[in-house]
Amino acid sequence: MNLSVVCAAFGAFLAFMSFAFGFWGFVVSVVFIAVGAFVGRAASGKLDWRGVLDALTGRRSSS
Repeated sequence: MNLSVVCAAFGAFLAFMSFAFGFWGFVVSVVFIAVGAFVGRAASGKLDWRGVLDALTGRRSSS
């Protein structure tokens, strides 16, 4: 499955959440998706904790 199909499915899911549950349902689903992505990258070992801490404290840009 290529990236455009994944992104289209993600957009469809967010559109469904906003239509079915309103603005706050949309916001909550985005927060859960972000937390899931963060936990998934941490579990797989692909998350640089020092880089995240430096970006949050303003020592380094996140890009």
